[in-house]
Amino acid sequence: MRKNQIVVEGGYKILVVDDEQGIIDSMTIFLRRSGYSVTGITNPLEAIERMKVEKFDLLVLDYLMTPIHGDKVIEEVRKFDKSLYILLLTGHKDLAPPLQTIREYDIQGYCEKSDNPNQLLLLIESALKSVDQVKTIKKINEELVESKAQLEKAYLETVEALRLTVEAKDAYTRGHSDRVAYYSRALAKEMGLSEVEQERIYIGGLFHDIGKIGVPDEILKKAGKLTDDEYSEIKNHPLIGHQIISATSIFEDICPIVKHHHERYDGRGYPGNLKGKDIPLYARISALGDAFDAMTSDRNYRPRLTLQEALLEIQKNCGTQFDPELGLQFIKYVEREKDNISAELNHKFR
Repeated sequence: MRKNQIVVEGGYKILVVDDEQGIIDSMTIFLRRSGYSVTGITNPLEAIERMKVEKFDLLVLDYLMTPIHGDKVIEEVRKFDKSLYILLLTGHKDLAPPLQTIREYDIQGYCEKSDNPNQLLLLIESALKSVDQVKTIKKINEELVESKAQLEKAYLETVEALRLTVEAKDAYTRGHSDRVAYYSRALAKEMGLSEVEQERIYIGGLFHDIGKIGVPDEILKKAGKLTDDEYSEIKNHPLIGHQIISATSIFEDICPIVKHHHERYDGRGYPGNLKGKDIPLYARISALGDAFDAMTSDRNYRPRLTLQEALLEIQKNCGTQFDPELGLQFIKYVEREKDNISAELNHKFR
């Protein structure tokens, strides 16, 4: 059996598992130059045993290996570590793992091997931003366990602090989350949901784009059209956000909003391709608030729609993008409050 190559540099600890020693060598050198601590292992069975006794921040894992493939490695790892961030690589597009496998084992990142190391570095940087946020929230949660009296205050402060972090990265997000929260709570009230549920949906709206903390700045701020790879990176933000929020039990009720607000009623959304009523109710509500504010806001690639144009788009997409019953209720709410909403929209762009 080939020897492991272990390089320790300070900073985040990354485990690279690939049964080709040449790939281990090249990735180790590349990641070491980027300032990371790297452990490279060529035997996936040995890697599993190593992870049982040593904590890593990120696992970069090849899919096709001997004596077992990457999905089997992940299956074993998830038995003792549910939170490890895993980036799965493959050099064979036609032999990629099925989507069901990616969902089942909570594989947070997946990409094809290429000769361009910068793409992999961007994915790793995004992954470690997410890992860092998870650590921060876990630390906050542990500190609050002994002080229940401060829990609610710290909860709201954490919401605000993380939300402002995202808004500082993305000019479009600035104010967007507040408006999504407002519209979503209004729809929840329209539906007759309890005040407790309305508040959960409101907080979920504030938090829904928190996963953008793990998206590279150059993609968020890009003025032109995104490439397919860049769009795929953007589409990771619900899973990144879910990993951040699910790190602490106080956010449990809003996790479905963060993870599933980009699902579509016809099943063609992401990240889970959920369909119809399989999409959590809170997420179906927030999806309408999110889309409505997006349509009535200026974007890099198009001017904002009028209120009436936005409502026509929602009506047209009821049953495909949106829950048809909720869509009609949202339209009813906006039409009843159109004067107030129009005034707010005019104020926003003044």
